[in-house]
Amino acid sequence: METRPLDALSKAKDKKVIVELKNGKQYVGILRAFDIHINVVLDESEEREGGEVKRKLGTTFLRGDTIVLLSPGQ
Repeated sequence: METRPLDALSKAKDKKVIVELKNGKQYVGILRAFDIHINVVLDESEEREGGEVKRKLGTTFLRGDTIVLLSPGQ
């Protein structure tokens, strides 16, 4: 069975994901929504640096063109 990138995101919806941005920042939160540009909305998100929680952000919108990696699970 063939899996497309958006199918993988659909399976990760309402689950915890790790998002890494071009600037090296990492965000962990629950994937609530995304679109075809991979713009994502995370709930209960945290910004992490070196594996340590830097700050808690709550609901966060991340632009798809800044995302390098989006991984389900933690």
